[in-house]
Amino acid sequence: MNLDFSEEQEMLRTSARDFLTKECPKTLVRELEEDEKGYSPELWRKMAELGWMGLVLPEEYDGMGMEFMDLIVLLEEMGRNILPGPFFCTVVLGGITILNAGTEEQKKEFLPKVANGEMILTMALTEPSATYEASGVNTKAVAKDDAFVINGTKLFVENAHIADYLICVTRTSDGASPEEGITLFLVDAKSPGIKCEVMPTIGADKLCEVVFKDVSVPRKNMLGELDRGWPIVARTLEQATVAKCAEMIGGAQAALEMSVAYAKERVQYGRPIGSFQVIQHYCANMWINVDTGRNILYEAAWRVGEGLPASKDVAVAKGWINEAYKFVAERGVQCHGAIGTTRDHDMGLYYRRAKAAELAFGDTDWQREVVARQIGL
Repeated sequence: MNLDFSEEQEMLRTSARDFLTKECPKTLVRELEEDEKGYSPELWRKMAELGWMGLVLPEEYDGMGMEFMDLIVLLEEMGRNILPGPFFCTVVLGGITILNAGTEEQKKEFLPKVANGEMILTMALTEPSATYEASGVNTKAVAKDDAFVINGTKLFVENAHIADYLICVTRTSDGASPEEGITLFLVDAKSPGIKCEVMPTIGADKLCEVVFKDVSVPRKNMLGELDRGWPIVARTLEQATVAKCAEMIGGAQAALEMSVAYAKERVQYGRPIGSFQVIQHYCANMWINVDTGRNILYEAAWRVGEGLPASKDVAVAKGWINEAYKFVAERGVQCHGAIGTTRDHDMGLYYRRAKAAELAFGDTDWQREVVARQIGL
């Protein structure tokens, strides 16, 4: 069984690491945490020129026509370096969803703009219930002439404050099950009646509250079929969860390497702290968590990319990596001692993102419940 990257994937990984190290230093990461927009338009333009936004989009839509696994390789490098901005929500939550479910007219209208870095997308799914299940969708969309009128509140909408369009998940009817009656709409973020406010978070990742009040959306902006949108959401959530895991493993790898390097250099009691057994065991356990997580991640990513049933695999990956990233970041702080607790040290950047990423697309307890259902309990 060959688990090595292909030559193209190695080239992508190397070029991405070199580019991000040069163009997105930690000083810029810290600046963008405080910036109102939360991203660098100049860096966004350079990424578009590299073809990253269109990496997995077909060439007919100005994309590069690469595979989902290639996107996972790129996202791992983004997580390793901590890349702020709307790449994840635009490409994973937006572009891929339109590619999966959009009409040909919608694909031709939106996907080339995504690929060329001319459009920022995001998905408005979660609500005050904070669940990723269909039962949590209560935002209403009511038909009116040749349009739908949307009313409701969405929470934790990534980068909605800078988005051009929102993929809004709504309830258009009450069915026999919560999954029935869900419909998706492509909503112009500048539409009258939309109010957006950035929420303070530990990860400074620009999650927003978006309030829809009598927002009119043309019927032609419906994504997928009326009342049959939940399978689209479910597929997007699988892909997005695996993609988030790739970011997290990249971050955990960086925290691990930082800690090992510090343990070799930091001298205490006349010798490097890495010579003490407790630090050795810390670092060994960190390595075990990262390496195991990466193997679980790439198996799940392969299944998702091949279109195979992957609900259990995705839940296993997210559940494990949630805990692995937190463990590595916490032990990394301990290895560094007092300096690791300061906001000026890079370890703190990874620690905060580990805590924030756990909640994205389901925390560990929620993933355990998914696995339990998948094994028949």
